[in-house]
Amino acid sequence: MAGPGAEVGALLAQVQEDLQQLKAKLRGISQGWESVDVGSLEDAIERTKSGLRKHAEKYLNAVNKSVLTISPFESTGPCSRQISKWGIPVEASQKEIVFPEMSSVSVQRGTSSPHVTSSSKQKVLTMLKLLSDPQNAQNRKVLNQNYGVSMPLMRKRKMAPVSPRRVAKGVTVGNLSVAPPSFHLDSSCSVLPLTKMDAQKGILSLIERGLIPRAARITLEKPLLLPKPAPLHEFHSKHKKRSTGGSAESKKTVAAMAPPRSLTSKGSKGTKGSIAPPPSCTSVVSLKKPKLLPGIQTWQSAVHSAGLQKTPEVTLTQGFRDLPVEFNIVIRKGNLDHGAPDLLAFKDHCCLFWGSALCFLERVARLLRDYAVPLAVVKGKKVMELLLDFEFHQRPTRQEFLSVIKNQVAVRKLLNRPGQRYRGQNGTEAAATKIQATWRCYTFRKAYINFRRRQWASGVVAISWLVRMHMVRVRKTLRESRQKHLENFYARAKHLAANWNRIRTSKRTVIHIPSLGYAQYVREATPDFAIHQGSQIGRLCEIQDPNVDVIYVCPLQLSEELRQYYRKLLGLQAAVRSGDPEDIADLQDRFKILTPEAVNSFSSRPLALATLLKYSPKTIQRIRNLIRGREAYIVGGLLHQDDLEVADVLDLPVLGPDPEVSRLYSSKSGSRRVFAAAGVPMPPGQQDIYSRKQMVEVLSQLIIDYPDVKRWVFKVDDDFGGNGTAYCDVAGNLECDPWVQKERRRYGPEAWLKKWAHEPALAKISQELPGLLAQHAKAVNEKRFPTWGKFLQTFVSQGGVIEAFPPSDSVTNLTVDMLIEPTGTITTVCAGDQIHADGPLRSSGTTFPQASVEPGVLNSLCLKIGEACRARGVVGYFSVDFATFIHPQTMGQQVLLYVTNGKLDSRSRRFEVQLAPKKLKFWQVRKEQPQAASQVTRCVVMSSSMTHHNLSLIYYSVFLQMCKAQGIGFDVQQKEGTIFMLFEDQKRHRFGMLTIGEHLQGVLMTFAHHLFIIYQELSAPNMHAETNFKGAVQDIEMILGVAEHNKLQFEEEDLQASKAQGLTK
Repeated sequence: MAGPGAEVGALLAQVQEDLQQLKAKLRGISQGWESVDVGSLEDAIERTKSGLRKHAEKYLNAVNKSVLTISPFESTGPCSRQISKWGIPVEASQKEIVFPEMSSVSVQRGTSSPHVTSSSKQKVLTMLKLLSDPQNAQNRKVLNQNYGVSMPLMRKRKMAPVSPRRVAKGVTVGNLSVAPPSFHLDSSCSVLPLTKMDAQKGILSLIERGLIPRAARITLEKPLLLPKPAPLHEFHSKHKKRSTGGSAESKKTVAAMAPPRSLTSKGSKGTKGSIAPPPSCTSVVSLKKPKLLPGIQTWQSAVHSAGLQKTPEVTLTQGFRDLPVEFNIVIRKGNLDHGAPDLLAFKDHCCLFWGSALCFLERVARLLRDYAVPLAVVKGKKVMELLLDFEFHQRPTRQEFLSVIKNQVAVRKLLNRPGQRYRGQNGTEAAATKIQATWRCYTFRKAYINFRRRQWASGVVAISWLVRMHMVRVRKTLRESRQKHLENFYARAKHLAANWNRIRTSKRTVIHIPSLGYAQYVREATPDFAIHQGSQIGRLCEIQDPNVDVIYVCPLQLSEELRQYYRKLLGLQAAVRSGDPEDIADLQDRFKILTPEAVNSFSSRPLALATLLKYSPKTIQRIRNLIRGREAYIVGGLLHQDDLEVADVLDLPVLGPDPEVSRLYSSKSGSRRVFAAAGVPMPPGQQDIYSRKQMVEVLSQLIIDYPDVKRWVFKVDDDFGGNGTAYCDVAGNLECDPWVQKERRRYGPEAWLKKWAHEPALAKISQELPGLLAQHAKAVNEKRFPTWGKFLQTFVSQGGVIEAFPPSDSVTNLTVDMLIEPTGTITTVCAGDQIHADGPLRSSGTTFPQASVEPGVLNSLCLKIGEACRARGVVGYFSVDFATFIHPQTMGQQVLLYVTNGKLDSRSRRFEVQLAPKKLKFWQVRKEQPQAASQVTRCVVMSSSMTHHNLSLIYYSVFLQMCKAQGIGFDVQQKEGTIFMLFEDQKRHRFGMLTIGEHLQGVLMTFAHHLFIIYQELSAPNMHAETNFKGAVQDIEMILGVAEHNKLQFEEEDLQASKAQGLTK
């Protein structure tokens, strides 16, 4: 019998013969096992083992080439081979080989073999496994029971351990034949002969060795992959077990396994990749059907011949799209009718992937069943188009399910109906689940919201606490730092006081930082705050002393044009002394103008100059380089904490008081305390007012105490320049004033001094005052405080004072600049009368020397105020306004001293200059002795706040040329004329002006005339620019009128006095 069965039979016969020979040898040995030739036994066993292994491998190869089909009956035996996920059969191990029961296994003796039962077959298989494994412990027992052979006990040999560190060296692969070079060059050479060993290496090895040309066309006699169909079980039918007997059932099984013609033909036309999926582990030939193999072989040959035919490449999707038949599959109440003709026809068309198609249809039916859809028609063609996405992509959506339904409009309407899901399959359970889920969602959402609210609250508390603790640490660090700066400030001030007499007479460098350390709200409310700080550029004139070099820190960026202007102006010192205009010296090495680099970074914020310098390390380093090895100290403005930090960085003393002392006594309330301590006359008033009720009560009491005062002035503590000042005329507008005067006369002078007599009047005045102030009170700076309500809000928030306005129509305000040296010496620097260009309560300029107060009286008042300030720790420069307020003022008087080379006598209030003698021309004959320089008096009018917005339209060079053409200039020989102070060149709307003349009236007239000329040059008929020129001219005219009236009155008094003396004589 041909086939693998005959080989197995021959193998068993050979095994039997070998065992018979082994048995005969063992019988010949009867004396014991000690003399047995163990080597011959081992040779026989190894020969039997190798024979079994060789024939088993041949049998497995034969079995692997057979056609595998799915058995219609369940097999009780194990699988003959394993199938991987890619459809490639995986060879089983030797212990898993199952020999199928064949008719040729047993020896043919002319009779048919008896029927082998399942138990006997399993027993035979177990015996064969034991016989093929000599190492098995049951091998001796099986041989003894079946063949009567008693095998010796063979212990397992121990193999010598191989050292893992030993490396095998040498050639482990034999030499392979390679095509000679002539074979590639000569095209006439025939194909080289190939040995069996070369053929076993594979086609790729032959190509690499050159035995097969790379361009050769290789054709296999038998293709490696053969397309073959596999029948599938019905998805809805239950698999039945086959019975044990009858060959008719085998024929039915073979007939059932044979594929239909249509399926085979369509399977043969499939393209690459349309191979049927591999069978499962149960897809083996039944062990109980010996007549099944011939049928399978015949089917395999037919399939192989059909697969070798060349067919055009047609994709699966294209074939489905070209279907001429439309399958309408009806689904009633969510159930498929498996006997419907359309479904059966659709099954025949989708035989290759019927499992996927049926699964998709079941999913659609389940959706319709869940929503209680009574009838739906599914388009089979659309289903086939979606199967590819259904296989390889995620689960289909509801929209994709609805796209295969023919009546999808009606179905969609049912699906979108509220509550339709709960009318379908398991609707009650779904509704209960939905209710429970909704309730859980609500409760969990509510709990989550409460949790997040508590979490947010805890986060806010934690962040607030962290921020608070951080602020506490920062404040503590700042307090420690400022305390350290203050201690260093006092230590350096003590050293400066001890060495002041030596420093002021030796070579020194003075660093001027004109910083105004007001509070932030004051700086923000002051327009052009940087220009206010930069208007003190007159401090450069301190280089008049040959021992002084000046470093001026400017809060504004100065162009080269402005720097050149001040170089020329300060270079006039030699010309002023000699009287020769051409004698101009270069003094740019003695003064430096520095601008902090932080000005560009904080251009939009009004910061104090000391703050800008603190954040300018380059400027600080340059100052260090300029003062290295020289005596130096700082002259500030209104000191701030940043001034102390800058002084600490530069390690220099400051000529000024402690910032807290400076802030306390620079306010309006602090100045009244100083005046009260000094015992100087003060206007009636009250300080430290911080509420509206307190303001009304204080003003009511002042009106009762001082009925002759017609106007009351309100001043905010921290403001300067008249910005925080307002006034109200009470006498003529108070309706109850006649009644108060009547009550005063009724009580009499003595009784009226009692507080109980004032109570009815206080109640009536307090009731009327709020409306009176809201209607008649006016602020000096109406742009900042357009209404009384806004001024009152600032007044009560910052504090202020109420003072009586002098009861006179002509009021002269007097400003005195003083210096308290570190040693305690009090010096009056200068005193002058104010000019009011912007209003009666805002100073715009000063005239020197002052002529409104007797010098002796003024000196005594200033000395008392200086002693009171010294007792409170005030050191350095400060200004006192006897009429209104105190505030740091510019040092313009030093410009006055510098350009005239004169001296101001603070005792006699005389400003004297020395005129240089006239020089003779070269053609004039010297007839007389040269005259000595004569001493003459000069008067000065100075203003640092002249404003005209049209000035920004022209450059400073054009402006100076225009003034020169109009005859506005300065005479170096006579020391008379006008000089300009230019502050910045960006806005260019504000400048300073200084006029010097022989007497006060002439100087005022010259100043007013020059202002009028400049006004005409800058103004145009169709341009209305903001300016204060008119107010300055009007105030000067009023001063000139008062002076003329006083002059005439003095002349009349002198005439009357002379007549009286004549009559007496």
